Amino acid sequence: MQEPHSEPHVAKEDKRSFLQKLAEFIHPGPDSIPELLDTLAEAEDNKLIGTESRHMLEGVIRMADMTAGDVMVPATRMDLLDIQSTQDALMHAVIDTAHSRFPVYDGDRDNIIGILLAKDLLKLQRAPELNIRALLRPAVFVPESKGLNDLLRDFRGNRNHLAIVIDEFGRVAGLITIEDVLEQIVGEIEDEFDIAEDDGDIFALVDKSFRVSGDTPLERVNEAFSVTMQGADPQDTFDTIGGLIAHEMGHVPKRGERHRLCGLEFVVLHTKAGAVTWFKVSHAPDAPVSAG
Repeated sequence: MQEPHSEPHVAKEDKRSFLQKLAEFIHPGPDSIPELLDTLAEAEDNKLIGTESRHMLEGVIRMADMTAGDVMVPATRMDLLDIQSTQDALMHAVIDTAHSRFPVYDGDRDNIIGILLAKDLLKLQRAPELNIRALLRPAVFVPESKGLNDLLRDFRGNRNHLAIVIDEFGRVAGLITIEDVLEQIVGEIEDEFDIAEDDGDIFALVDKSFRVSGDTPLERVNEAFSVTMQGADPQDTFDTIGGLIAHEMGHVPKRGERHRLCGLEFVVLHTKAGAVTWFKVSHAPDAPVSAG
């Protein structure tokens, strides 16, 4: 019986030069993550990739071992809305925090019943009789152990760009957004708070508070709010309001943290590279209002 005809095996041509083969024999490819990162650094030094490309590639590599619990906003710093609040109270909370999405709870803060988009509140202006519950979007829950790669895939596959992170006991541990995940790759993502310094550093808001850039000169802040802020130690000098507040707090400020000084309350709105880019500043409730 005749054997079935088969095509002769043709070996693929190895187009590498002798020097390339020798180099690969002497310097084999990386066998670990640290070696791979070193290889990227070497590629940057040899002008094969740019600095930004190296940072992004390193972010992708490191993200593979990260989970939602590593980058989430902890529950203690989450801005939540109470479904039982009045429409005015909800509107003020949205304006004060300047977020675009809010987890909504009913009764207990662990009882998240949905997500409210700030833009959906505008519908109440046209239809005040509308039930606020009808505006809620479904909440997505993920465990702290959820890998960032898997979470990014989920975010890309649906229109929910915010997830509630729960711990092993089913309690709310924090929240995470698609921006939090992408920032592990591309670094801090600029948003509406990141504007050119020349455009200004102190802005009046509709609720009679102010948005103040962290790099605003301390002298300008003192003048604008008719105060005299300085470090507890007269020998300490500070050029910017961000530097003074960070020193007074004793650590790198995080988004959502508050600090009172000279009758003013500073709320950290946005940070970048370990520094505060924007504060929300208002007169403390028990402080007299001065010209600002």
